[in-house]
Amino acid sequence: MFQGASSLSLDAKGRMSMPTRHRDVLSATAADQLTITKHPHGCLMIFARPEWEKFRERINSLPMSAQWWKRIFLGNAMDVELDSTGRVLVSPELRAAAGITKDAVLLGMGNYFELWDHATYAAQEAQAMQGEMPEVLKDFSF
Repeated sequence: MFQGASSLSLDAKGRMSMPTRHRDVLSATAADQLTITKHPHGCLMIFARPEWEKFRERINSLPMSAQWWKRIFLGNAMDVELDSTGRVLVSPELRAAAGITKDAVLLGMGNYFELWDHATYAAQEAQAMQGEMPEVLKDFSF
């Protein structure tokens, strides 16, 4: 289960270093094999390969009316591997799709990660915090 936020910088080749606290889990559960794809909110989703395979099956089972969502998730998916120093290459196409140039935020979202451009994430988070709390959260004690 992945959680927490990490500020990252991508190098000139588009590689990001996976935070150390996640590397052992990814090594043990996915043999350092990851899949990166687009997220409809403008970030990227990063899955350990076994979790990606589950997600891919769910997407494949969608009806023809959801063909564009299949294209977005499956058509843009790229299989990658953590290198010996814990870095992963984010393709130019995926970086461009998420507007990621250098500074990024990696969020643990349970069974996958989200990778955001730092400025985009900060703006979206600030906007969400200014809005009204969704009904499903109003029963929580904050």
